[in-house]
Amino acid sequence: MPQEPAERRVVVTGPPRRARRTSGYYRPRTEIDEQTTLGHTYVRSLMRIQLRTGLTVFAVLALLIGPLPLVFAAAPDARRLEWAVLGFGLYPPLVLLARWYVHRAERNERDFVRLVEDR
Repeated sequence: MPQEPAERRVVVTGPPRRARRTSGYYRPRTEIDEQTTLGHTYVRSLMRIQLRTGLTVFAVLALLIGPLPLVFAAAPDARRLEWAVLGFGLYPPLVLLARWYVHRAERNERDFVRLVEDR
């Protein structure tokens, strides 16, 4: 009698390495690409956060530079003081404000990407 080949047994020792996507898999990136209402909401929220960051920088800048003409008008004989304030006094706060803005804008974008990619 011919011998039949033995059945091979497979032992599974852990969870599968790749999870299959189900048909109801939720992808915010797809929502954004297809320009659905939900995707529009995601993009609008990013734009709103970036606008808030820009308006914050503008407000600090206005509070920093706005009163200077009044200060200079109060002391008309202090021309050297004006140049010192404009040349040296404003430069470090402006650089720090610009660095803060760039850092905050990049963090907002990273948070947005994390929100879109995680699900």
